[in-house]
Amino acid sequence: MLESLGSVGAGAAANLLTPAVLFFALGAIAGWLKSDLTVPEQVAKTLALYLMLCIGFKGGVEARVSGLTPDLLSAGGLGLVLSFAAPFAAYLALRAFGALDRVTAAATAAHYGSVSVVTFAAGSEYLRGIGVEFGGYMAAVLALMETPAILAALLIAGSRDSAAETRLKPTLWREVFLNGAAVVLVGSFIIGVITGERGMERLDVFVGALFQGALCLFLLDMGLVASRRIAEAPKLNWRLIAFAVAWPLLSAAIALAASAGLGLSIGDASLMAILAASASYIAAPAAMRIALPKADAGVYLSLSLGVTFPFNLLVGIPLYYAAARLLYG
Repeated sequence: MLESLGSVGAGAAANLLTPAVLFFALGAIAGWLKSDLTVPEQVAKTLALYLMLCIGFKGGVEARVSGLTPDLLSAGGLGLVLSFAAPFAAYLALRAFGALDRVTAAATAAHYGSVSVVTFAAGSEYLRGIGVEFGGYMAAVLALMETPAILAALLIAGSRDSAAETRLKPTLWREVFLNGAAVVLVGSFIIGVITGERGMERLDVFVGALFQGALCLFLLDMGLVASRRIAEAPKLNWRLIAFAVAWPLLSAAIALAASAGLGLSIGDASLMAILAASASYIAAPAAMRIALPKADAGVYLSLSLGVTFPFNLLVGIPLYYAAARLLYG
């Protein structure tokens, strides 16, 4: 176990030094130093839509390639349930213990129901490095878990009184399912499923080679936004930081138990736990930037990218696999 922790620590350090994360740090530093660096609002919105298009389309292609196997259906169904249900519980926790306003709590909850592509990639490499096999369809499960949490957050933010309110405004369903962020993410996923590898060949440069550059510019802007929001109205406290560490542990435990109940392999169960424990810092911020502009990005992005992301890379991934080994005997 100690050797595994050392190995994942080295991998985590490498991931933390990727261009995208470093551009976020550059934006945060520039914001803290009160630089006049800015990314125009319309450019930021365009980048957000572009990132969601890429994520949705590539996920749809992965789903098409994997096919509708029984394992994919089981894992995909579990992922959808976890992703949609998590924001409701996270919202209640954030409102009760984090003292956040309703919109910011809903937006933050979306991040903890959605998933991190980078965390998933790091977890996959960790499992490959120690010789643990898992299904290739888990990449499709990753894509399936992007959207439900965003839809759940919009339902929460649009409820009349609280997340526990069951009667929603009649117009809310239209706002949720026809919201620009949801339309692009879900629609591009469906297009990816329909066109498959043939479609990927035609859009390879657009959704592949250009993606990392757009991601870097998007995270540069999010770093600026996060640091400036924190400076203007600091809301992070020990309770929010504790949530950002405790929630992944709880989510991973639930995902592991459910995966074992469905008969998934230890590798698939480990990846499911990693997905459930991760927090989105690409799709969810992009969606919340458009759908809930009044939410405090200084809270939700700082928690997801500044606390949960490094925690999962440095500690969480080997811990979730160790828990899976104990559970599976």
